Amino acid sequence: MVGLKLGSSFLYLGGADPGLITALAKIVGISGEASVAVDSSEAAQRITQAAKSAGLLVNVENTRLDSLPYRAESFDVVVVNNLLDKLRMNERVLYLQQALKVLNPKGRLVVIEAAPRGGLGALLSQRAADPIYLSYGGAEAALKTEGFRAIRSLGERAGKSFFEGTK
Repeated sequence: MVGLKLGSSFLYLGGADPGLITALAKIVGISGEASVAVDSSEAAQRITQAAKSAGLLVNVENTRLDSLPYRAESFDVVVVNNLLDKLRMNERVLYLQQALKVLNPKGRLVVIEAAPRGGLGALLSQRAADPIYLSYGGAEAALKTEGFRAIRSLGERAGKSFFEGTK
């Protein structure tokens, strides 16, 4: 659902998921650029090791996510995984502003987060999502507020919800 192509450039932000990151890096191939920004050295080491084991080139930066060390308009796609719904409002605003800054003029932001559960599963869930974020419309509302356009839900799969917004 991320929609990467051979030769694309992407930046991954959020929960360190080495499996997803290596899968995305395989898609862009050697002619593309795979970059990851994480805020812990442990996550950076796990991702670096996974990429090395898979024989992939992935640029991993251990940095603050509210002040990304990339040039403006550097990436075709920014993937935010399992992150926005866990942040406080001011952090979410800063992270989305940074994502918007590093996207190419026709770039896309893809948000991946846990799908809302219904029934008994919702009661038993230990989900740490910000209730204010959810009550104001979740990812779609957050993207609209920060200036993204053509915002839409891409769907749900395997307990995950996918959203997209363009620069």
